[in-house]
Amino acid sequence: MSTLQERVDALSTARLLGMRRGIEKESLRAQPDGRLALTPHPAALGSALTHPHITTDFSESQVELITGAHTEVEACLAELTRIHQFSYRALKEGDERLWVSSMPCGLPADETIPIGRYGSSNVGRAKSVYRMGLAYRYGRRMQTISGIHYNWSLPEVSSEQYFGLIRNFRRNAFLLLYLFGASPSLCSTFVAGREHELQPLGEGSMHMPHGTSLRMGRLGYQSDAQASLAVSYNSLDGYGASLEDALTHPWPAYEAIGIQGPGGEYNQLATTLLQIENEFYGTIRPKRTIFTGERPLHALRERGVEYIEVRLMDLDPFEPVGIRASTMRFLDVFLMHCLLTDSPDDTPAEIAELARNQHLTAARGREPGLKLQRAGRELGLAAWGAELIAQLGPIAAALDAAHGGELHAQAVRDAAAALQSPDSLPSARVLAAMARDHDNSFVSFVRAQSESTREYIDGLPWAEHEQAHFEQMTQDSVDAQQKIEDGDTMPFEIYRQQYVSADRLGLRRRAAVASL
Repeated sequence: MSTLQERVDALSTARLLGMRRGIEKESLRAQPDGRLALTPHPAALGSALTHPHITTDFSESQVELITGAHTEVEACLAELTRIHQFSYRALKEGDERLWVSSMPCGLPADETIPIGRYGSSNVGRAKSVYRMGLAYRYGRRMQTISGIHYNWSLPEVSSEQYFGLIRNFRRNAFLLLYLFGASPSLCSTFVAGREHELQPLGEGSMHMPHGTSLRMGRLGYQSDAQASLAVSYNSLDGYGASLEDALTHPWPAYEAIGIQGPGGEYNQLATTLLQIENEFYGTIRPKRTIFTGERPLHALRERGVEYIEVRLMDLDPFEPVGIRASTMRFLDVFLMHCLLTDSPDDTPAEIAELARNQHLTAARGREPGLKLQRAGRELGLAAWGAELIAQLGPIAAALDAAHGGELHAQAVRDAAAALQSPDSLPSARVLAAMARDHDNSFVSFVRAQSESTREYIDGLPWAEHEQAHFEQMTQDSVDAQQKIEDGDTMPFEIYRQQYVSADRLGLRRRAAVASL
């Protein structure tokens, strides 16, 4: 069995330089007073259905900014910055700003949070109906949580190897929550009427004293229905079978909601445990670029894993675009470690352990002496984290040799220092800033950070040709949406039935076996 160092040494410089990453960043649009903006997606930002870089997530008030895939960290951040610059200019007319925290701003009554709208085409209507289903299933407030998704790939990696990476990532994800979690507090409107373990902090604010990422804890992307899923990542076939089961078997509570209401309005796309694949809330997903109209699971089964999507990163409220270059480099090293180290199959017992570790780290990660579980035994978070970070050196050195400099090694050194200095973590800095300057008010702190971020972005150089380029993308996206709408002839109900059909999930091999 080769050592980690030997596996690193076997990587060619060309392969290391072929590493690609891209970012999808969600942010709520907020009013100056810290309340949710209830206005439609700004027309200046183009069509949320077809724009390649600017769309919405769950809510009409939730902007999602998307970069392409880049081989250089700086190029990825530069593109994300340009998208921000254009977006902020479009928000000026309504005196709105992007909320820089993962946990939402002041929220209105649940039913008044606007769901994303994508036009009159079948695909546009399906996106809205899916979100209506999310609203019925989980409540709209939960869906207003925002984060950064980090899409990552390396050349010459097989589906089997990507699933090995995913298993190791899930085992070690507590370290990312600890180091980069930045949501230890929230506005009390988010938990109004809900049971929770949060402690009151300032007026209208709640927190966990040692929390790191409430977004990834029990208040975040959770549900009793999804808790019943024990998805295995031991193979593409096993993962696909787990998802297929959730996508094809009705769930009693969702059957009670029904597809349509008494007036004919659509409540959800399907009554199954998951309406579509994206409803499965994991900390990491295997991904494959899909063709128009194709189901994601079909794409995975037919063509294998193309890249992975890391989904547990909070917005960093101290960074103008929500993430810093050193964080991205640490993620690159961390993901390489997950790929290159041995990755035994997961088990139901380990899956349960990992869920417990995630919730403990999210709620109490900075608690002195906190212990997690590994293989049935307790192990201190700090000791486990130090063990992991100590193994990252050879990978950081290889990436630095390929790129020049020592920025990856520095990112690892920074993580090692942060592990020993909990007060330096983003989650601790949020609480410290709230106490120091904002009378422990979450909304006051994030309002101030959001305003200073807007001023910083607006002050960056912005060329006329950049503005013209984005304005052309806006117009092109509007034209593309119109073309889709003009080409629709199928009744929506037929479209819906065909889209959620099990036949669309890539079952050709099963059908062939059944026919023998």
